[in-house]
Amino acid sequence: MPRAKGGPKTRARRKKRLKLAKGQYGAKSRLFRSATESVDKGQQYAYTGRKNRKREFRQLWIARISAATRAHGLTYGRFINALKKANVLLDRKVLSDMAIKDAPGFEQLVGLAKQHLTPASA
Repeated sequence: MPRAKGGPKTRARRKKRLKLAKGQYGAKSRLFRSATESVDKGQQYAYTGRKNRKREFRQLWIARISAATRAHGLTYGRFINALKKANVLLDRKVLSDMAIKDAPGFEQLVGLAKQHLTPASA
């Protein structure tokens, strides 16, 4: 009697990989070995892209906060440092959103930060 080698599992695994490669150019969407390489590389790019997107959003938030704090006579670094001294636990995403949508609330935060600046840096 021939040995059963797990045909359905293997076929399912191959079909899954080919489905993930759908939309690739040429043989990369039809041949298993090429599809495997293509999908693996695509997943590497996706991982890197997620990391880069986080960096880009953080840069955007910092630029927005910096522009808003300079309008009130502070630099970004001094503002963030003063907020840490005041134990304000808002992250940059929220601060950026406040700077754009809630100008009076952001102005209060700037006032609080100015109170917690050291006299030498004020």
